[in-house]
Amino acid sequence: MSPSPPGNEPLIRLLWQAHNWFRTAMAAALDAQHGTVMVSPAHMTLLSQLPSEGTTIAELARRLGVSSPTAHQWVHELAGLDFLTVEAHPSTARAKLVRPTETGRRRRAQALQALAGLEAALAERIGADAVAALRAALESPWGPPESAVGIIPESVLHQHPPGDPPFPG
Repeated sequence: MSPSPPGNEPLIRLLWQAHNWFRTAMAAALDAQHGTVMVSPAHMTLLSQLPSEGTTIAELARRLGVSSPTAHQWVHELAGLDFLTVEAHPSTARAKLVRPTETGRRRRAQALQALAGLEAALAERIGADAVAALRAALESPWGPPESAVGIIPESVLHQHPPGDPPFPG
């Protein structure tokens, strides 16, 4: 498959590539500080989505866009590195509460410092104005995702390339 001409890449693909750049660079930067591979880019993503007060594995899975078993596996890998604890949830016996340990909080502080350095490096590469514009666009209120459905033209939803089956529904 040939690459799309500049300006024709779907925005979601560009956002995903940018996300992967940050999480891979972050994992490499933190591993370089410690001289060993400790966390994967997937672990970095999980840690970035974990609130300080903790959350459930199911909520982490939702935030990460992965299955609960995948989130469960990553949580237990990070618990094995003493980054997270898994405790009984105070309000429901069916769920477990995932929280950062002291080691996890220290690594989060290091990660935030590394992220600031990555943003500065990105500004050197693409320009401070471009980074500021990117930040402004991402911090703008987008509205709930469900509200976007109504603005997609019906004709677009029912188009499909010749030979391809239509979307179900």
